[in-house]
Order: sequence, then C-alpha cells, then structure tokens
Amino acid sequence: MKQDSRLARMIHVLIHMALLGGRETSETIAKMLNTNPVVVRRTMGALKRKGVVGSEGGRGGGWALLRPLDQLTVFDVQRALDEGQVLTAGVSEDHPTCPVERAANAALVGAFEQAERTLLKEFAELRLSTIAERAMKDVPGSPGGAAQRDHQA
Repeated sequence: MKQDSRLARMIHVLIHMALLGGRETSETIAKMLNTNPVVVRRTMGALKRKGVVGSEGGRGGGWALLRPLDQLTVFDVQRALDEGQVLTAGVSEDHPTCPVERAANAALVGAFEQAERTLLKEFAELRLSTIAERAMKDVPGSPGGAAQRDHQA
C-alpha cells in the first residue's frame, strides 16, 4: 500500500514558497515535487478552499501564500488536505462473533483514538515557521537562495 505523502509534500512546498517570496506557479511546484502540474493544481486547490493559499491566473500568476508561516500549523495543512482520520490502520472484521477478535479490535480502536488525539494536538502546536527555522538553521547564506538551489534541475 502506497503511503499518502501529501502532508509532507505540501509543508515542503509552502515553506519553500515563503522562503522564495510567497508565490510560485504550478509548473515550478511540479518540478520541485517531481510530479505533474495537474496534480499540483488539484492539491493546491484543496489548500485554497481552506484559505491557506490563493491563486491568480494569467501571466505572472500562480499560487500565493495567504498567511505567514507563523500563522500556519501542520494541523491547518492536514485539515485542508483531508478532514478524515490521520491514522488509518484498520481492525479485523472477519469473525465478528469471536470474543478474541472483538477484544483485540476494542484494544486497537482505543489505542488508535488516543494516538490520533495526540498526533492532532502535536500538529496543532507545530507551526510551519518552526519547521522553516529548523531547516535553515545550518544553511549558510540567504534562505531563499538555499531553498532554490535545492530544487534546480
């Protein structure tokens, strides 16, 4: 099963956007992520619907951050991408009358719910500005230059 990496990828993109001036085209983002601009537009559209980014068409247009990184949390990005559960491990339903399966499922569901609450709390406290600061901590020179050099082909 393929992992959903949209959260990590969009945090990556949003931080680069901020470091590079706050605006990028779908084509530039697609190159950064090694994907198709159509995929970028669909994913960025989800962020736009939640007020994380805006878009402008035409020459000089593209995607723009609507809030500074210190006003964006990982939770904001996660919820813009998917309002469902973050942890999606399932339980067995092969033998619903089996007391062992029911007990195992109940234990797992309880653990999953606690882990989900903890994870979402951490996401809500973690600002994108903190991640950007960590990324730039050991990089000499200007943040924008370093960010851009990382993704030039």
